[in-house]
Amino acid sequence: MDKTLDVVALGEAMLEFNQTEAGRPNYLQGFGGDTSNVVIAAARAGARAAYLSRIGADPFGTRLLELWTEEGVDTRGVERDALAPTGIYFVTHGPNGHEFSYYRAGSAASRMTPAWLQAGPAAQIIASARFLHVSGISLAISTSACETVYRAMQLARAAGTCVAFDSNLRLKLWPLNRARTCIERAVALCDLFLPSLEDITTLTGLCDPDAIADWGHSLGASQVVLKMGDRGVLTSTNGERHHLPALQVPLIDATGAGDCFCGNLLAQLSAGAPPLEAARYANAAAALCVQGFGAVAPLPGPAQVEVLL
Repeated sequence: MDKTLDVVALGEAMLEFNQTEAGRPNYLQGFGGDTSNVVIAAARAGARAAYLSRIGADPFGTRLLELWTEEGVDTRGVERDALAPTGIYFVTHGPNGHEFSYYRAGSAASRMTPAWLQAGPAAQIIASARFLHVSGISLAISTSACETVYRAMQLARAAGTCVAFDSNLRLKLWPLNRARTCIERAVALCDLFLPSLEDITTLTGLCDPDAIADWGHSLGASQVVLKMGDRGVLTSTNGERHHLPALQVPLIDATGAGDCFCGNLLAQLSAGAPPLEAARYANAAAALCVQGFGAVAPLPGPAQVEVLL
């Protein structure tokens, strides 16, 4: 099938309330959901992007649809549920960084099923994309959502669509043992593995970047791009490894920085950039993202990234 889309993601989008000052009851309303952030970041970077999800038939769901339309994201694969709500979350800030509190149990997205995936346009959208992006959060929100993600990955690989997987571990959503089992299965189904150092250290006890890259390859991922926060990024592709140092910028809010990185990386890869060049671009985009509040508002466009580069 002709690849008429660059990046499609499957997961849950949510309403975000982000604390603007630690210890104060002031919150900035925005939008989040890791996979939604990724497709918006990709669209702002110039990619043809689409989103697959379920949202409530509530004002929050309506605003999310408006957001995706404004950002140029294809929403043919988004279904509304009159019986289940759109999820929300709060971000608070303190000495240990940012902390997430979720209110998403029974959300419309958590009711995704493999049958839903194949009954509508989602399967065709996946087949028409260069990349399918999913995450550990997509796996964690419910058992049926987990199986839906696996089915989407299988459909993508059958259609020649590359699969990108971000471990995005959230232990508030599921126990560590189940997370480890499900994430390992997902790594085995992906082409491009996008873990964070913190995630994999928690999952496996590994803390050496090279050992983590080896672990991802041993499970089946042909490419590994390890996000290491202020230590930068490690890329491992075709037997070559490169370390990109983090760019030194003022840190305001790290919410969504990893998603920004993934979206920009996939947009660059879709446009034909070599993996190292794509990672360098995404590294700069993430450095810009941490200089604003929220997961979506500070996502940069190409002009900003090129200035920083």
